[in-house]
Amino acid sequence: MRTVIARCSVDYTGRLDAHLALATRLLMVKADGSVLVHSDGGSYKPLNWMSPPCRLEVGQPEADDVASGVQEVWTVQNTKTDDRLVVKIHEVLHDGTYDLGVDPGLVKDGVEAHLQVLLAEQIELLGPGHRLVRREFPTAIGPVDILARDPQERAVAVEIKRRGEIDGVEQLTRYLELLNRDPHLTPVQGVFAAQEIKPQARVLAEDRGIRCVILDYNAMRGLDDPDTRLF
Repeated sequence: MRTVIARCSVDYTGRLDAHLALATRLLMVKADGSVLVHSDGGSYKPLNWMSPPCRLEVGQPEADDVASGVQEVWTVQNTKTDDRLVVKIHEVLHDGTYDLGVDPGLVKDGVEAHLQVLLAEQIELLGPGHRLVRREFPTAIGPVDILARDPQERAVAVEIKRRGEIDGVEQLTRYLELLNRDPHLTPVQGVFAAQEIKPQARVLAEDRGIRCVILDYNAMRGLDDPDTRLF
């Protein structure tokens, strides 16, 4: 990756036209050919960019640009469209190239798969006397996350989300409709389990007779120390 901090102006032409006036910015040229223009703000999102496939050409400025202080011109041309990013550099403050190697990829903690494993191991979080039947119980429209039995041996279908929203309730509703057609399972209770459940989703779930359960991921992993709590 090449990183350049420079005083520059930027023009984008193609499907839309955009102009960035002269200012100090971070220019990033990645190994995949993409070029990104960043300011000191805006979090991760660049001010403008060109995605691959594209090619970068560095050229000399024309006379008018030289008179205004331009030292070199970057032209980034998309190889499949007419889109073009033109960076006119007035002053380079930093120019470095670094080999970042192969990125191992992002490993997310607390995703739904982790919650499913933990809840299967701690099925009593659904209530005393519950027992696990199996994870990923198959239905015609996909597997329900957990099938369990309550103390009265009634079937319980559990849909697990990190953030519980209306679409998750709708998904569980479809599972319940199918599961309740099985004479060996019906009547099947529904449990919507998540780290956070939106108020609208809770209202819809309870209106449909679906029980809501909040999952504390840290407590399920044994990382919640009651001695550190303020209340």
